[in-house]
Amino acid sequence: MSDAAASARVDSWLWAVRVYKTRSAATTACRAGHVRVDGDRAKASQQIRAGDEVRVRIQGFDRHLVVRQLLTKRVGAPVAATAYDDRTPPPPPREERAFVPVRDRGAGRPTKRERRDIDRLRGR
Repeated sequence: MSDAAASARVDSWLWAVRVYKTRSAATTACRAGHVRVDGDRAKASQQIRAGDEVRVRIQGFDRHLVVRQLLTKRVGAPVAATAYDDRTPPPPPREERAFVPVRDRGAGRPTKRERRDIDRLRGR
């Protein structure tokens, strides 16, 4: 087996196993430092091999993936799920998460009364 077949680019692999929708999104995540391979920050062109641990930060949460199979072309979801072991810890229960008040999108600017309520919630 040649060395090229034994490794794949990390951004290409993340796109192929459907972690990111586009390869450019995977490349951007690598540049931003959201992708780590075996604990070290990964450049988009870094080569990965079977058995490597890839940590990806998506929407504030880390996903821990162990490479099982190298893919360079995007495949269907059932095949992509067999290409890695997902060792991501389960999210904390809702009771343990901090409550963050969220305004509905498009609701406009808060009124003076709503601003006072928001400040009271934040402890100001």
